[in-house]
Amino acid sequence: LQVSAKQGTNVERVLQKVVEKIPPPPCDAADPLKALVFDSTFDHYRGVVANIALFGGEVQKGHKIVSAHTNKRYEVNEVGILTPDEQPAHKLYAGQVGYLIAGMKEVTEAQIGDTLFLYKQPVEPLPGFKSAKPMVFAGMYPVDQTEYNNLKSALERLTLNDSSVTVHRDSSLALGAGWRLGFLGLLHMEVFNQRLEQEYNMSVILTAPTVPYKAILSSAKLIKEHGKEEITIISPSQFPDRLAVSEYMEPVVLGTIVTPPEYIGKIIALCQDRRAVQKDTLYLDEHRVVLKYLFPLNEIVVDFYDALKSLSSGYASFDYEDAGYQAADLVKMDVLLNGNPVEELATIVHNDKAHATGKYLCERLKDAIPRQLFEIAIQAAIGKKIIARETLKAYRKNVVAKCYGGDISRRMKLLKRQAEGKKLMRRIGNVEVPRDAFISVLKRPADK
Repeated sequence: LQVSAKQGTNVERVLQKVVEKIPPPPCDAADPLKALVFDSTFDHYRGVVANIALFGGEVQKGHKIVSAHTNKRYEVNEVGILTPDEQPAHKLYAGQVGYLIAGMKEVTEAQIGDTLFLYKQPVEPLPGFKSAKPMVFAGMYPVDQTEYNNLKSALERLTLNDSSVTVHRDSSLALGAGWRLGFLGLLHMEVFNQRLEQEYNMSVILTAPTVPYKAILSSAKLIKEHGKEEITIISPSQFPDRLAVSEYMEPVVLGTIVTPPEYIGKIIALCQDRRAVQKDTLYLDEHRVVLKYLFPLNEIVVDFYDALKSLSSGYASFDYEDAGYQAADLVKMDVLLNGNPVEELATIVHNDKAHATGKYLCERLKDAIPRQLFEIAIQAAIGKKIIARETLKAYRKNVVAKCYGGDISRRMKLLKRQAEGKKLMRRIGNVEVPRDAFISVLKRPADK
């Protein structure tokens, strides 16, 4: 067909060809109701509107239906077809696609991929359904705490239409009250943040994304406390002690990179630097190579895509899918200022990357914290062991400026007195870390 979407030529013939060429779905209206939920939205007046495809049976107003995933029972209030606007109908038959309203209060009740069937007429659920699992977590805080309630209502309205975002209340001494949000991936997080800005005019602080780790407990006390052997860790504050754990697990993904062959060397070096394990190499033709790697998710979640694009002059493409969990040598790294741990800056890292990450964090903090009247030691520590250190020098008055000769003991006496004063100040002084410094360290770096 010669079609021009710009001029509208032959557009209606495309629809006729679809009807002719694509066979109708194999369905029977005599079968019991089996409906697939493929999308859902929230309406403030009618509740959840579920978009469904019928693979068997029929449904109409007044029917009692059950969700295969939640086992909750509902009464159908309205059914109809989408043309593309909602057009109420008396009945939906097998093979049709339409919408259904049944008094569901939350979008989480209409999970995508769920199967609906008639009460007392159970059917085998359609295969392939999986609950949405958040793979990336980030802290979200209002820039100004007076905006907290506005941001809270904006988040509630946005999550009504996006059930895959998980929300947990969180608070930080530096950034104030906020939330820890779970997203399906990095793109999902970016889109959610943009929607907050564009639709609700909200400006937020989004911390660097982290991934959910798991720990298999060996301590009987902790197993009793949590009620299970395996726990999920979404924040460094939940990280259990090494002595109480038999094994730590980190999420892994199967990544596929498609690239021109001339960039293979650089890309392999990048993947090895990110602790990736090569699974396959396939030459599609003389201009394209497919590389398959098993990546730890936390190694690609921040800046891997940008680095890949830079190395390949923008030609390489990257895609990944969840591949479960694998055992890993994980440690909790604390950041200390003059010996006092800063809870907000604690992070979970792989043991091999701990020194590099600690050094990088200390360097960024040294640039971000303003100088004080006393020296500040910025340290990264794993347990009691210090692995990186930067020293922020104190402001210093030239106390010997008034000495213009004479005995050196006078000069030494002044310097000794100043050193004692600095020592006392450091002991009793409290390091005030400004909010801006936390934001610059916690936020994803623009240069990486």
